[in-house]
Amino acid sequence: MKKVIIGTRGSDLALWQANYTKDRLASIGIEAELKIIKTQGDKILNLRLDKLEGKGFFTKELEEELMNGTIDIAVHSHKDLPTTNPPGLIIAAVPEREDPAELLLILKDCVDVSHKLSLKKGAMVGTSSNRRKAQLLALRPDLNIEDLRGNVPTRIQKLRDEDYDAIVLARAGVNRLGLDLSEFHVEVIDPTEIVPAPAQGALAIQIRENDAELFNELQKINDAATVEEIAVERKVLNLFEGGCHMPLGCFCRKEDGEFEVWTSKAETDEDFPDRLFLRAASTEGLAEQIVAKYAKDRKMPAKVFISREVGENSYFRKALEKQNIEIDGRSLIRTFPIVNVLDDFFLKNADWVFFSSRNGVEYFFKLNPVLPKKVKFGVVGRGSEDSLRKFGHLADFVGEGGEIEEVAQDFATTADGQTVVFPRAQDSLLTMQKFLTPATKVIDLPIYETVMEENVDGSSAEVLIFTSPSNVDAYFVENLLEPEQKVVAIGNSTGKKFDEMGVKYALPYSPDEIGLAEAVFGIEVK
Repeated sequence: MKKVIIGTRGSDLALWQANYTKDRLASIGIEAELKIIKTQGDKILNLRLDKLEGKGFFTKELEEELMNGTIDIAVHSHKDLPTTNPPGLIIAAVPEREDPAELLLILKDCVDVSHKLSLKKGAMVGTSSNRRKAQLLALRPDLNIEDLRGNVPTRIQKLRDEDYDAIVLARAGVNRLGLDLSEFHVEVIDPTEIVPAPAQGALAIQIRENDAELFNELQKINDAATVEEIAVERKVLNLFEGGCHMPLGCFCRKEDGEFEVWTSKAETDEDFPDRLFLRAASTEGLAEQIVAKYAKDRKMPAKVFISREVGENSYFRKALEKQNIEIDGRSLIRTFPIVNVLDDFFLKNADWVFFSSRNGVEYFFKLNPVLPKKVKFGVVGRGSEDSLRKFGHLADFVGEGGEIEEVAQDFATTADGQTVVFPRAQDSLLTMQKFLTPATKVIDLPIYETVMEENVDGSSAEVLIFTSPSNVDAYFVENLLEPEQKVVAIGNSTGKKFDEMGVKYALPYSPDEIGLAEAVFGIEVK
């Protein structure tokens, strides 16, 4: 086959992507050379991206050269492309996707790990993305979000110059450029926490539709799994008729044979986003199903019961209040400490302290433990992770999503042969401990007990959320569940209670406030 010409923008990242494609082509016996093309997005640097006219301002010029025959391939960041190709052009191949997570880079003197995302109160964060801004403000309303333009090295230099306290970048770009970030505090934000742009981390190799020989050759570097996942994300974007400035995040992945999809959509960059999580066996009709959940005329619950108090400024409360949903929040249990003094001798050889609940974190640190400097912390769920932050510690292991047994197996591998302290409730199921290897030493530390409230009143809410097995027990001393009520269980141990009772329930992906908001938003009521 003749030598092909690859068109690319001239930024460091675009050149990396083009050279990566050139190397992949070489691996299948195709010789290529690069041609650098300037786009509208490269020329206009004084305006916010959403103020530029039209669509495809990082792609239009490349596509014009492709149609004119001066290049044979255009390599794009897939998330920059409009959802429909110009007539005569197609996406011929999508290589394996890079990590779609976000990176938060923070100046070290602006770090405060006691707050979510480790940002000090009122920090100035740079990003040009409406999607990131809406989701960041939902998590941290105190932040000041300022526009940030330029290629990846330029953005990092602006942080280095202290124009911002922190900036947000796609992890894919930083990984590809192999940049040294050791001078900053780096937080990886999982795609399930801040939902990335549709197709974030994926490349698009675009050619002329009639170039059949090149199309057939490019199938050798096409990753079918990535294509299947990003097709869902891009279809959601297309159905919402949103360009890359809509505050829309969508992330799909295939896990254990099922497709898991997270969606975050806001009306504006300052609007609180609506979050949805769905699982499906097939991608057929999946994007349509997601978009239907956002229909203005869809009937939402009028009232939701949750078996714990809900703070005035909590994410969950804000998410429900946006939909005019009333919250009946009351705990059906009380907790009491059963240890008043901690013998620090038990802790001096600890490699890990592992928490299965927020209560475990709270009661443990009330005992003012003296911990070795090398100690690491493990938690189940982002709720426990946030509680740990309040005491000035970051979690080294966060188990979330899927079965608790899978989390336990992951942690067992991580902690193999080490000493693990488990501060816990007296009646804990000890699920994590059961999966540890024989070489792992366990220090069992029951530090609080739970007591059920008596004479619990039922709730008339359409949706009932239970936060622990003990709360289930308290509510079902007498079965107060009404026929039309929907049930949500936080965590697998709570879900197992309902399995034993034969009660149907929804299980949020993550047992935290975002996961709860996603679960409620996904529920249909009659």
